[in-house]
Amino acid sequence: MELATEKRADTGAKKMNYRKRRELPLHLMLLPGLILIVIFSYIPMVGVSIAFQNFIPLKGLFGGQKWTGLDNIEYVFAMPNIWNVVWNTLFIAVMKIVANLFVPITFALLLNEVRNTLFKRTTQTIIYFPYFLSWIILGGIMIDILSPSDGIVNSFLGLFGIEPVYFLGENSWFPYTMVASDVWKTFGFNTVVYLAAITSIDPSLYEAAAVDGAGRWKQTWHVTLPGMHMIIILLMVLSLGSVLDAGFDQIFNLYSPQVYESGDIIDTMVYRMGLLQAQYGPSTAVGLLKSLVSFILITTSYLIAYRLFKYRLF
Repeated sequence: MELATEKRADTGAKKMNYRKRRELPLHLMLLPGLILIVIFSYIPMVGVSIAFQNFIPLKGLFGGQKWTGLDNIEYVFAMPNIWNVVWNTLFIAVMKIVANLFVPITFALLLNEVRNTLFKRTTQTIIYFPYFLSWIILGGIMIDILSPSDGIVNSFLGLFGIEPVYFLGENSWFPYTMVASDVWKTFGFNTVVYLAAITSIDPSLYEAAAVDGAGRWKQTWHVTLPGMHMIIILLMVLSLGSVLDAGFDQIFNLYSPQVYESGDIIDTMVYRMGLLQAQYGPSTAVGLLKSLVSFILITTSYLIAYRLFKYRLF
């Protein structure tokens, strides 16, 4: 009896050692990524101390800097335009989140109904292409096609007698132009993600629904959408974490002082304060507050998703 127990224990230890040796290369493959995260994500966190200093670059990060407590944060909240900037950030970010959920899901459901494979793949490639372009390139394209003098959009509107619209120069149009252009750039990628989720649905569910007399619309409502809900929740949770990230690259390349009232967001304000006006302390305080709020939002949304849908990453 004891000999059999020893043999089982010896066999279990051998299996464990074999498993460790087999998985060792996989763990080693994680090292470059972990090193990059430490270098570019954790070590720069030391710089948040600037938010509590009267920072002078020539004195170094800690050498002889004057600590000011919460003065920089109080200075930021006393700025006359801070709440307008916060509102612009939330307004643009929330509209992007809603549009980037609704448009790709709708397009994926429609594209899933297409039975012509060549048309389906060609459409996916065309709508996916803008995702690979930077906002520097897309910004130039947007400026050209939205030009009020010779842009293709205003030329088309002119055929119906509509006066030229300054999409990038009027406060009433600028936020919506940012949302529409962001959807144009990213909805191809999100559509492919949702199509991948649709392909993972068990085909027997559609067959059972058809036997019960369900048409395409009822199959979509009762089979496809419930089958996609986990990936929808995942993308929604991730997007809620960046609700204060309205898109620095996009707005920085497309805005101008004429649309600061409706287009200036937290990130562009931090850029101007930190790099153009050399207000290092207040700009770092704004960035720190933004990170704290984003952390709270993504944690809360993750907990809500777990409570309501039993969804969890770990």
